[in-house]
Amino acid sequence: MKIFDNAHPFRPDKEIAATIGFFDGVHAGHRFLLEQLKKQADTLRLPSVAITFLQHPQSVLQPGSQPKLLNTFEERMERLSLSGIDDCLLVDFTPSLSQLSAQEFIQKKLKEEWQVRLLLIGYNHRFGKNRAESFEDYFNYGKECGMEIRQALKLPGIPASSTNIRNCLSTKDVKEANRMLSYFYCLEGKVVEGDRLGREIGFPTANLEIIDKNKIIPAEGIYASWVYWKQQKYGAMVYIGERPTVTTTGEKRIEVHLFNFSGDLYGETLRLEFVEWLRDSKSFESVERLKKQLRTDREAAMIVLSE
Repeated sequence: MKIFDNAHPFRPDKEIAATIGFFDGVHAGHRFLLEQLKKQADTLRLPSVAITFLQHPQSVLQPGSQPKLLNTFEERMERLSLSGIDDCLLVDFTPSLSQLSAQEFIQKKLKEEWQVRLLLIGYNHRFGKNRAESFEDYFNYGKECGMEIRQALKLPGIPASSTNIRNCLSTKDVKEANRMLSYFYCLEGKVVEGDRLGREIGFPTANLEIIDKNKIIPAEGIYASWVYWKQQKYGAMVYIGERPTVTTTGEKRIEVHLFNFSGDLYGETLRLEFVEWLRDSKSFESVERLKKQLRTDREAAMIVLSE
């Protein structure tokens, strides 16, 4: 997949088949749309192009209100490339662009600038100022300027949307989030210095500082997870939250206990894949009770990962 942006302008020498969206998560619904685009583009012998934005549109329309994201920019590009489409056009979502009506966007940008002959729209996608028009309006605007606009089929059985996935991650239903993504939700973080209490109680943990602050962090609790480090894969349990049994600071942590691992991870980067939420965070009356619960958690996580 070729990526075009301001530094590498998109100057098509022939008409294209395209779809448009932010594609946060590049989830199962997005990929179903991209598969349809690829098939229809191949039938028409046109290049298939995903038109997407550098910024989440909400960050321009209502600064400060944009949602936490499911993908870093690099993850989004990688997952789009795996869809099999030919090209990706990265567009700056600017205030001036946000003021274009759907008709102006179709005529000036899609048709005249990018030479779109076929535009495939997601079944619930809206664009243009105030997102006011319907698919029938888009269809008519396209017809007026010689562009065919089609509405994509909805992915059967899975209500996959970026909003639904974020809601699931925020309400402990990581299994459902993963089902809609069709891959494990992940975070990357750098291991930073901790207080080494985990080591003292027999459960050494890596204290993680998340690299991309724009990504959503799942709800508090214990998770069964996979951890990747230096091309190695480890089963693990991950804790997100405060540590009420051993401290009263109220500081939230992301702590990772790798199974069958010994060594120093300080300064290293780990990639976490969240497989299943196991239990809530809670306070224990003693460190011994905490250690007993952690042994139970480890067994539960190992069972989940073995499945």
